[in-house]
Amino acid sequence: MLRVAVPNKGVLSEPAQTMLAESGYRQRRSLKDLAVYDPENDTEFFYLRPRDIAIYVAAGTLDVGITGRDMLLETTPTDGAGAVAAEVMPLGFGRSSFRFASPADSAIDEVAQLEGKRIATAYPGLLQRFLDSTGMKAEVVKLDGAVETACRLGVADAVCDVVETGTTLRAAGLRIIGEPVLSSEAVLVRREGADEIPAVAQLRRRLQGVLVARRYVMLDYDCPNDLLARATAITPGLEGPTVSPLHTPGWSAVRAMVGKDDTNRVMDDLYELGARAILVTSIAASRI
Repeated sequence: MLRVAVPNKGVLSEPAQTMLAESGYRQRRSLKDLAVYDPENDTEFFYLRPRDIAIYVAAGTLDVGITGRDMLLETTPTDGAGAVAAEVMPLGFGRSSFRFASPADSAIDEVAQLEGKRIATAYPGLLQRFLDSTGMKAEVVKLDGAVETACRLGVADAVCDVVETGTTLRAAGLRIIGEPVLSSEAVLVRREGADEIPAVAQLRRRLQGVLVARRYVMLDYDCPNDLLARATAITPGLEGPTVSPLHTPGWSAVRAMVGKDDTNRVMDDLYELGARAILVTSIAASRI
């Protein structure tokens, strides 16, 4: 039986469960459910604190889990001792960045000026890694939450926190400084060095199929044969487009996958070229 950890709350929880459901797995119906067994896939899902998931996976208690890259690295020992969890694949949601911010009315407007300062964070491991890698000396002030208020309350000179849009920091009178320390998103993790059992390989393929289905649509159109070369150059597909002769002489039907973000531009280009009956359909699932 495959045992999978899923975030029980926070910004990763609902998107993770949605993605698993789209991948064909049963998910919980109530927030009170701590575990759900999916008999059709012989898989059990455990709903845990996102920060704890990598710890359970590293210990081998659970086979795989979904958590944030930031939380994975935060819980990874820096001394290399013991088993650790490792990233298997990014999942395309929950994107954020780990960044420094200082009071908007302070003289600190670049990271180098944090030398010798107090920096508040809920991710002391990530912050300390950055300080060690750059040789910067600063006092790490560990907080469990509400990091953005640390400067106003006088416990820190700057903060280093996970940022999605920066709205919360700006509302607290802070400004982002420097480049991101880390770019994060939801990731699938498993114990480092563990063999990929068939159930894990199947889960990974299904998740990848959902990612492809979210990024692409299926485009169908009719095209004069003398324009096929130019039309298929616009819609090359993944392995090449499917081209079939139509009953009408001199015309063919073409089908290809195109990037969802490029759909309208591609349709316009095809129409201007001379293609007609241009149709777009969503992809519910895929195996590439």
